[in-house]
Amino acid sequence: MPSILTVRNVGKTYKANGNETSALSNVNLEVRPGEFVSVIGPNGSGKSTLLKIIADIIQTSSGTVAMAGVPAYMPQDHALLPWRTVEENLLLPCDVKGMPRKHVRGKVRGLLNEFGLEQYARRYPASLSGGTRQKIALLRAVLQDNALLLLDEPFAPLDAITRLETQTWLLSLVEKTHSSVLLITHDIREAIYLSDTIYVLNPRPGTIKEKLPVPLPRPRNHGHLQTRDALELEKRLFSLLV
Repeated sequence: MPSILTVRNVGKTYKANGNETSALSNVNLEVRPGEFVSVIGPNGSGKSTLLKIIADIIQTSSGTVAMAGVPAYMPQDHALLPWRTVEENLLLPCDVKGMPRKHVRGKVRGLLNEFGLEQYARRYPASLSGGTRQKIALLRAVLQDNALLLLDEPFAPLDAITRLETQTWLLSLVEKTHSSVLLITHDIREAIYLSDTIYVLNPRPGTIKEKLPVPLPRPRNHGHLQTRDALELEKRLFSLLV
């Protein structure tokens, strides 16, 4: 089956004041249809730079990125517009594209109901908890019907308990919408819990150190993180990052 995303030999060099800094070098990865892929690495390894290249926010210095369609990109900040209600934020992509709201409003309300968020439809982002804001932002990304979701550490702003609950919520969203996902994270256990495949980046310049499959079943719960396979993978990933 053809990949949703194929990254080949991607490199990125920044130039400033006559100096060059290499952020990425010879990065290769792919995401298949319906696959959840995570990229982990130490701070400064170029994780977010890689995601922005794939999202076409910044240009690569070398190599190629090929994908099916245009991805939906969610930065670490939820980027919800404070003057719009939750429903209006979810309708934003159709407003940007100039689509009639009536074609999307039913789907918006259906997803809010399906994922237990209907009570927030008329509320504004400032009145929501951090976890709920991230859920709304994730739902907005899914509503764009893009072939691939690009997520840049979406759980980083959350406390530990909210993060665990929102991770499980994301898995249910991805499974019901059959989405393909590329997630950037620095959290080893998060990558194991969510992913089918994990890529490990070296420190700057970021290169792929290893590609590892996650040998856990789906549907998945946090209890799977205590299995022998998960603990061995966690140990392996930790050894690659230190």
